[in-house]
Amino acid sequence: MVFVPEQSGKGYNSFHFFLFTQKFQDIQIELNSAFYLALMKKVLVTGGAGYIGSHTVIELCNDDFIPVIVDNFSNTDDRILEGLHQLLGYSPELYRVDCTDYNALKAVFSSERPDAVIHFAAFKAVGESTALPLKYYSNNIESLLVVLRLMEEFNVNDLVFSSSCTVYGQPEKLPVDETCPPQPATSPYGYSKQVCERIITDACAARPSLKCALLRYFNPIGAHPSALIGELPFGIPNNLVPYITQTAIGIRSQLTIHGSDYQTPDGTCIRDYIHVCDLASAHVKALRWLENQSAVCEAFNLGQGLGNSVKEVVDTFVRVNQSALPVVMGPRRPGDVEQVWADVSKANEQLQWKTERSLEQALKDAWKWEKHLQQAGVKS
Repeated sequence: MVFVPEQSGKGYNSFHFFLFTQKFQDIQIELNSAFYLALMKKVLVTGGAGYIGSHTVIELCNDDFIPVIVDNFSNTDDRILEGLHQLLGYSPELYRVDCTDYNALKAVFSSERPDAVIHFAAFKAVGESTALPLKYYSNNIESLLVVLRLMEEFNVNDLVFSSSCTVYGQPEKLPVDETCPPQPATSPYGYSKQVCERIITDACAARPSLKCALLRYFNPIGAHPSALIGELPFGIPNNLVPYITQTAIGIRSQLTIHGSDYQTPDGTCIRDYIHVCDLASAHVKALRWLENQSAVCEAFNLGQGLGNSVKEVVDTFVRVNQSALPVVMGPRRPGDVEQVWADVSKANEQLQWKTERSLEQALKDAWKWEKHLQQAGVKS
């Protein structure tokens, strides 16, 4: 602001009045902004730099939450942070902390005083979990216990938990709804999610102020349409779509479909594939739903509500992206369920949420993300 001396003997002139008025307006804007920020809820997002977590950070900002990212970067890297900065115009608060470290995470709670928690941080590969079960039990269960202890200590009452359709095992009926009794888990990963859901249910029963939405994901795929964030697997991918895109771009020599003799129309496993942006938006809906609840612990299926076989996904990718893909058939993979897809009517009705993006769009976005990684010189 430029100061203009007043005219001699005339006191404050009209320009001084303008300066005063402008300064008052600036102060009022700052006060309004501070008041607005004080009303915005702060959400601790464990695993917030990961695949689903980073997309959820975008959705939280779009709905006027303040995300705080906690991540140990065991399955992601700083490229995702760069993408978030480009999409948001700023960098969310970040703590490089392992959620199994009670003291480190306690320091985050003490500094940030969150209003709610979305707990993503977990290992998530079915195949790897069968080879390394202790790794999965130790990390997935212990991290949840630490989060729950600190939520109680700091009087944080709203929790959205990243669960999985693997809690159903091979369901007795299809589509599977939330009332279907869980079958024996087919992998240590699936069992870790069953145990975590039981822990949360017991914690809610013992502490009525604790409220939780258990979000049972089916198969998230795709990437942000900007191609600035997406799935970033290290080494050989454990999930189907990153393996497809890496094979199409030449990183992998061929795609192996695990099992062609299942009791399905084309012999390959059937899954319910959901665009990651649709999945991310469900977490915001769940937080808003929890705001109006008391003493609740509810599970919600999140999927398209449609089943697609592995072969259908491969064929659709080739068709929509006009990309050649060398494919071979291999033996079944330990831990894989034959077929599962969701009844999502409960999430549609209670969370007021529904999917907006198709399988075709998800596969286009996944391919766009893979090409972005190649152009950026990223090697898996």
